[in-house]
Amino acid sequence: MAVRQRRRRAVVRAVVLPALLLVVCCRAAAERIRYAIPEELGRGSLVGPLAQDLGLSPAELPARKLRLSAEKQYFTVSGESGNLYVSERLDREEMCGESASCSVSFEALVQNPLNVFHVEVAIQDVNDNAPTFSKAALHLEIAELTLPGARFPLEMARDADVGSNSLLTYQLAANPSFTLALKESPDGSKEPELVLERELDREKQSTFELVLTAVDGGDPVKSGTVQVRVNVTDANDNAPVFSKSVYEARVRENVPSGSLVVRVRATDADAGSNGRVSYSFGNVPDGVRALFSVESDSGEVRTAGPLDFEEKSKYSFGLEARDGGGLTGHCKVQIDISDENDNAPEITVLSVSSPVPEDAPAGTVVALLKVRDRDSGENGQVWCELSGEAPLSMVSSSVGSYKVVTASALDREQASEHRVTVVARDRGSPSLSSRASLVLEVSDVNDNAPVFEEAAYSAYVAENNAAGAPVVRVRARDADAGANGRVSYWLAGGSAGAAPYVSVEARSGAVYAQRSFDYEQCREFAVAVRAQDGGAPARSSTATVRVFVLDRNDNAPRVLWPASGSGASGSGASSLPAAFEVVPRSAEAGYLVGKVVAVDADAGRNAWLSYELVQASEPSLFRVGLHSGEVRTARAVSERDAAKQRVVAVVKDHGQPALSATATLHVVLAESLQEALPELSERAAGADSPAELQFYLVLALALLSALFLLSVALAVLARLRRAGPPAVLRCLGAQRFSVPGAAFPADFCEGTLPYSYNLCVAPARAVAEGAWLPPPLPSVPAEELLGAEPCGKPSPSSSAGAGEPPTDADAPQVCKPSRSRFFL
Repeated sequence: MAVRQRRRRAVVRAVVLPALLLVVCCRAAAERIRYAIPEELGRGSLVGPLAQDLGLSPAELPARKLRLSAEKQYFTVSGESGNLYVSERLDREEMCGESASCSVSFEALVQNPLNVFHVEVAIQDVNDNAPTFSKAALHLEIAELTLPGARFPLEMARDADVGSNSLLTYQLAANPSFTLALKESPDGSKEPELVLERELDREKQSTFELVLTAVDGGDPVKSGTVQVRVNVTDANDNAPVFSKSVYEARVRENVPSGSLVVRVRATDADAGSNGRVSYSFGNVPDGVRALFSVESDSGEVRTAGPLDFEEKSKYSFGLEARDGGGLTGHCKVQIDISDENDNAPEITVLSVSSPVPEDAPAGTVVALLKVRDRDSGENGQVWCELSGEAPLSMVSSSVGSYKVVTASALDREQASEHRVTVVARDRGSPSLSSRASLVLEVSDVNDNAPVFEEAAYSAYVAENNAAGAPVVRVRARDADAGANGRVSYWLAGGSAGAAPYVSVEARSGAVYAQRSFDYEQCREFAVAVRAQDGGAPARSSTATVRVFVLDRNDNAPRVLWPASGSGASGSGASSLPAAFEVVPRSAEAGYLVGKVVAVDADAGRNAWLSYELVQASEPSLFRVGLHSGEVRTARAVSERDAAKQRVVAVVKDHGQPALSATATLHVVLAESLQEALPELSERAAGADSPAELQFYLVLALALLSALFLLSVALAVLARLRRAGPPAVLRCLGAQRFSVPGAAFPADFCEGTLPYSYNLCVAPARAVAEGAWLPPPLPSVPAEELLGAEPCGKPSPSSSAGAGEPPTDADAPQVCKPSRSRFFL
């Protein structure tokens, strides 16, 4: 008995205790202990009284053995107090990155009894990260001509913290040239922008060192800085400046050519190519250029020809200094000549009328020259001439003065300028001379009309082109210059209806298609293009452009026979019954069954058609002519061949790519049409469409109805012939015509409408017509009719007349009321 009780208690413990433990665990699993601590707490910092929050007293702790279970031990629990402490460094940014929330979850386990509790410690962010920039310095390039108000985006700083600790604002070190603006982005962050407050001058300050500070929203505030280096790029806003406004020098005459006279120097405050200076003559007379030269790099002025004190004792000319940006500076050079007794004639160009219109008349003065020789006597006597082939001549006007005039008509198209050399010689011994070059430009007059390169242009365009596609380019040249030679084009007419097809670009002369061409509608057309210059008055010429449309294979063959409703399987084929051909079974090889007729709207190779057999009930029985389309028997017809044959032929053109259509021909193998009819009827019945079947059904019903009505009518007539005239006829009598007036038959039955009828019944036997005519019915007033007795018995007036078949007087007669009743 005791053993049995112990076993029972063991079973209870084995069953009940796990169930209770499961309930306790499930309950504990639903509970969660939560703490919140800031990040970066030191090791050993208190998190919370874990044992107290779990409902454990300090005395129970040794027996319950409270411990933590986690993948990484950030926390530890005291075995004595049950408090939860920090055991590892907590860096929220390292643990959770940029996530808005960050927490660490773990389980607290107790024993005796075993229980588990979920603990969650939220890690709160502290402002432990300062804003940082990805670069140590930001470099900006700003042109010095940038207008104030221009904005330049700067790099945004990054703060690893979250929430308000990561909200950044920016500050810029004070600078009169720049300020800082903050632009709010869609995500709420602020983007710094550098704003230019005043104009920059690279020559005054080429760089700016600015400090951009990013400040977060934490407490305490943390900040980060970055250097912003602004390089002011140069703009060519400084012209070269000579060190002197006037350079003076003295040189003796007849010094060797190339002797240094003076060195000029100009500086440019710009940098790079904008500050690189080159030197050249300004607007100086040709005589100075003949006597002096200037080195473009060094600014050295050297003698280029002999100097003559007697001719001129002092020279003054301008030099130009030009930088790489095109700005110039000017100075004057004054050179005093020391006298020596050696003089050559000097030529001075007083005036040049250049350019000269090409239609200027002969004798027009184009230049004035002055020739002087400081020597005296015979050595001072000078004569001049023109050297070079030009329609010019020189005329002496006064002592030492000459005119250059036109000797004949000028033509700019042959020579746009004339270069001549004026040669002056004295009469000394040896003779000394000097030379001067004269350049005469000829200005244009609109004396030439545009001339097309070709009188007629031919263009070939494939059909189905895109609208706006180029067709041809016409070109006309005008020998004139400027506006007189600027040619514009437009359409001046053409063949009927051609204007809407093309257009011409006014400047280039390119002819474009206005729409897609169709070879089948228009194969060629011509337009006239007019070229006109911009002179006043304008001159023009016309050329013809003939456009030939080339065919493309854009039309598939169209089968004419068999017709599209009779078996053509190309586009548009209908479901009508196919055509058929009857071929006798005695037909030999080569028998003509039929012919496929097709056409192609294209031209050339695109319209060359070939025929090919693609399908047949008996492929060996038929063949199709490659070019003729004739369907013939390839062998003799045998008795084993089916009576119904179906032949499908394909028609192809020779275009690229080839287009095709198919034609279907039904063939019946029979000696005659009568023999073929059963096959055709069977084929037609099998090929009937639902609409045709419905039509035949309706037709059959109509025929059956007509036959039924005819049968009924014949049956009624047969009965009438056996039974004699009907009672109604007896009531009406045998009068063929109604009596005029309001009269009705004497045996008027109740309910019969007051109408009279003309009734004619053909006699059943060959009896004289007079035997059928009874006496006329009496006329009875309507009042008597209304008060008359029902005709239960036959009226005396309805007795059988002569020749009538006898009636049974004892048979009752009943007249039922009716709207209308007819017997035939």
